[in-house]
Amino acid sequence: MSNARTRHIAFLGTGLMGAPMARRLLSAGFAVTVWNRDSRKAEALVADGATCASDAATAVSDADIVFTMLSDGSAVGAVLFDGGVADALKAGAIVIDSSSIAPDIARDHALRLEKRGIAHVDAPVSGGVVGAEAGTLAIMAGGDADVLEKLADVFAPLGRLTHVGPSGAGQICKLANQQIVAITIGAVAEAMMLVEAGGASREKFRDAIRGGFAESRILELHGKRMVERQFQPGGPSRLQLKDLNAVAATAESLSLELPLSMEVRRAFQAFVEDGHGETDHSGLLLHLEKINRRER
Repeated sequence: MSNARTRHIAFLGTGLMGAPMARRLLSAGFAVTVWNRDSRKAEALVADGATCASDAATAVSDADIVFTMLSDGSAVGAVLFDGGVADALKAGAIVIDSSSIAPDIARDHALRLEKRGIAHVDAPVSGGVVGAEAGTLAIMAGGDADVLEKLADVFAPLGRLTHVGPSGAGQICKLANQQIVAITIGAVAEAMMLVEAGGASREKFRDAIRGGFAESRILELHGKRMVERQFQPGGPSRLQLKDLNAVAATAESLSLELPLSMEVRRAFQAFVEDGHGETDHSGLLLHLEKINRRER
């Protein structure tokens, strides 16, 4: 393929993660057409140099590369196959799905697009809005190595790309990432409660253990949210629960028992059912605090 300035990218889904990713691509010199179900979120990128399309099929009609960053597998399938995108894609185009969806759905999408002469890469990301804005996302890609080699300059403004295996492998790795995130959020939240109940300062506790074996991005970023009690997403808890549900389904299909993941899944399910679907997933602290108040 030719250089960045002559390669046309369509970006479908410009929400919390999609918008900063699209901005990074624009800053790197790519021509980017954007679409979002809520058109206001796409129109906000026009000031950064994007072209805003009225519908998804129009957005991809001249695209060499199409990113999807949507809420779940159903949303991705609806846009690709029910919304006319697959029919509007030109031969030789590449679809990069950065949404977090079930691995079997990613493989199904890849097969359906392959029959149309369209390459597909499942490339979910980790690093949150902060990583998307800074271009430091961890990108886990499943698909053909030759296709990914052509995309090195496209991924470069977004973060660090790792080819983790064939189609669907990116989504498996993202689920594993989400396991670690959810369990670690739970561990940090419980530790915060323990130290405060024992008479120590949550803030000073976090400061004291920074750089030790318990150091992590969760402690750094979400631990700070817990100390400051700032739980605007970020990462909505409903999406964390969606990923944990996919972990459960995948584990069952592989005959695996994952007790820690299932315990934190139950906690997130209760938290979301209690009206906190849009609360940042670090807000699981609120659920654990509520349990302890009730038990006392």
